[in-house]
Amino acid sequence: MTDTPETDLPETDPPGPDVPELPPRLALAWGVAERPERVPRRELSIERIVEAAVEIADAEGLAGVSMARVAKSLGFTTMSLYRYVTSKDDLLLLMQEVAIDVEYPPAHEPPDWRAELREWVLFTLAIYRAHTWVLDIPVTGAPVTPANLRVLDAGLRALRSTPLDDDEMIATILLTTGYVRNAAILGRDLERAVAEAGGDDDALGSVYRDVLRQLVDEVRFPYLRPLVERGTYVPPSGGGLDELDDVAWGLERMLDGVGAYVASREAAGAHPDGRTPAPSTGDDPEVAAALATAAAYASDPKVKKAAGKRKDVERRLREEQKKVREREKALREARKAEAEAVRAARERAERG
Repeated sequence: MTDTPETDLPETDPPGPDVPELPPRLALAWGVAERPERVPRRELSIERIVEAAVEIADAEGLAGVSMARVAKSLGFTTMSLYRYVTSKDDLLLLMQEVAIDVEYPPAHEPPDWRAELREWVLFTLAIYRAHTWVLDIPVTGAPVTPANLRVLDAGLRALRSTPLDDDEMIATILLTTGYVRNAAILGRDLERAVAEAGGDDDALGSVYRDVLRQLVDEVRFPYLRPLVERGTYVPPSGGGLDELDDVAWGLERMLDGVGAYVASREAAGAHPDGRTPAPSTGDDPEVAAALATAAAYASDPKVKKAAGKRKDVERRLREEQKKVREREKALREARKAEAEAVRAARERAERG
């Protein structure tokens, strides 16, 4: 492939005098990147490049996307792409912008923060499911691109009728986006596991149900053991993922928590237009104690030593349990051999 004669790029405009200078990738996202002086003729454009890259990612995942692969799919040389997109990182950012640049459901009138926030979360989940590769793009900071900011704006709109202050609204958005992102990653990974197993949902763990009943004992796992014994820890064979039910249940409990906090702010007289300072959690004795405990587990030498001893005891317990299982297996085999010997002796007696 060779480059064709060159012409000016019509897609983007140079930044105006009041637009601050942005890194190249952000300038591309905002449509204020300076045009290169001359670029290939024909129909190559940033939009076509990004569209082709999204198609590849949807079909093959993010690992299938490279500048060379995108260029080949469009019938151009790799160097042709670099006149429009200066690096693969820039391309990934533009791909993400295209994937999440959708219109969220309209606002409710009268406002209903819970219903609107629920819609926002589930709509975001739908975007992740449609383009699972977006989950593989690292989060590097606060959203600063147009599509990302529109997603954030839609989430804040859902909270417009609450008495939450600015920090509380941002914290609520972080809470819900963290939940939906984790739910999307878990769902994608479980679906991949089933797909790699040829569609057999035994890959989710049902094949180990009986094994776990033997391995998960009440000494090491006193609270997990009853669930394993009742068969509720792993799904039954053919039971499916039931992922949406799990996601919906967790979402409702999270909204319950936000609702309780909103009610407490309303009772304190807070209002979006006349805000009351939020209660501080930084000096909460229980929070401080929890943080101190977490720090102790991470750094205290005595805790590390005690944890080491506990792990050693657990290791020895596993070894002893393995010996017990081996002896039980030997006993079963001995009983089987005995039964076979008895049967053979009976057959010989009957023939004699």
